[in-house]
Amino acid sequence: MNTHVATWFEIPVTDMQRAKNFYQNMLATTFRDVAFEAYQHAIFASDEGAVSGMLVQGEYYQPSRTGAVVYFNGGEDLNVPLEKALQNGGAVILAKTAIPDGDCGYFALILDSEGNRVGLYSPS
Repeated sequence: MNTHVATWFEIPVTDMQRAKNFYQNMLATTFRDVAFEAYQHAIFASDEGAVSGMLVQGEYYQPSRTGAVVYFNGGEDLNVPLEKALQNGGAVILAKTAIPDGDCGYFALILDSEGNRVGLYSPS
C-alpha cells in the first residue's frame, strides 16, 4: 500500500524548453519527454515508488502564482537552488526561512520561469 498523501503533480508551462532548462538547472534533474494529443509533457526523473510529476504545456494549463504550491527537495543548502533559480529566470518570493515549529527545517518560495509559485524545502 502506498502511504504517500500526494502521488502526482503537474506544473503548467507556456514554454516547455525554458521550463525544462529552469528545473534541470535549479534541481539538477532530468526529464522524459512525452507527447499526448495536443499536450507536451516532461516527466521528472524519480526513483521507483517516489512521488513525482511533470511539466505540462497545453490547453487548460495556465501558470499561476496563486494556485497550489508544490515543494521540491532543495538539498542540504537552500541557497544553492535559490541562486540557480535567479540565474535561470526565476524570482525569490520568500528567502530561506526557518519553519517555526521546532527543528523541522527550512523553506523558501520562488516564481519559476513560467510564473508559477513553487516551494523549496531543506532539513538544514
